[in-house]
Amino acid sequence: MNTYFVEKAKMTLAGVSIRTTNEVEMGPDGGLPQLWETYFQSNIAGQVATVNPEYIYALYTDYESDASGAYTVVIGHEVAEERHLEGNQLEETGLEESELEESELEESELEKSELEESELEENELEKNELEKNQLEESQLVENQLEENRLEESQFTYAVVPESKYMVFTTKKGPVFEVVAQAWGEIWAYFKQSREARTYTGDFEIYDSRNFDPADTQVEIYIAIE
Repeated sequence: MNTYFVEKAKMTLAGVSIRTTNEVEMGPDGGLPQLWETYFQSNIAGQVATVNPEYIYALYTDYESDASGAYTVVIGHEVAEERHLEGNQLEETGLEESELEESELEESELEKSELEESELEENELEKNELEKNQLEESQLVENQLEENRLEESQFTYAVVPESKYMVFTTKKGPVFEVVAQAWGEIWAYFKQSREARTYTGDFEIYDSRNFDPADTQVEIYIAIE
C-alpha cells in the first residue's frame, strides 16, 4: 500500500455507532455491515449541521487497549463544534422574546382598567384569543425543539483530537474486500514498525460523490506518536 504522513486538527463527528472487537468482526456475528446499513437509513446529514457532508467517516475510537481489545466504531460526518452553543443561544433568544410579550400584555391590561365596562369585555375576549394563539405557537416551538433533541439523541458524538497520522491507501476494488485486506496489512505493519500507534482515533474516509461499493479506493488514517 502507498503511505504518507499528515497532521490534522481536532474535529467532531456525529454518527451511528457500535461497540465491537476485531475478533467479533472476523466471525459471522460482526456488526459492521449492519452499522453501514443503519448509517445509510439514518439521513444524518439532513438532521444535523455537517461540515463537508460529502465525506463519510468510519471512525475507530475509545479503544479499550490496542488492536486486540474492544473499540467503538462511529460512521457519520464531521459537525461544527459550536453546535451545542448555538442551540443554547437559540433557546435563550426564545426566552427573551417570551418575556417581552409578557411585558406588553401587562401594559395592555393596565390600559384596559381605564376603559368603560363594555370596552373591557371586548378587550377581554381579544386578550383570551391572543393568549390562546400564543400558547399554540409556544407549544409548536417546544414540540419542534423536542423533535430536534430526539433526532440528535439517536446519534453518537465523538471528538477526534489533533494528531499526526500515517495514511494508508487501499487497492481499488470491492469496498469490504479492500478495506479488510488493508487493515490486515496495517496490523502486521505496526507489529514491527518504527512508528507507534496512539489509539486516540483512527478513521477511513469515503467520498460519497464518486463512491462505488464494487470498485473503490479508501484512505485509512492511523494516529501515531
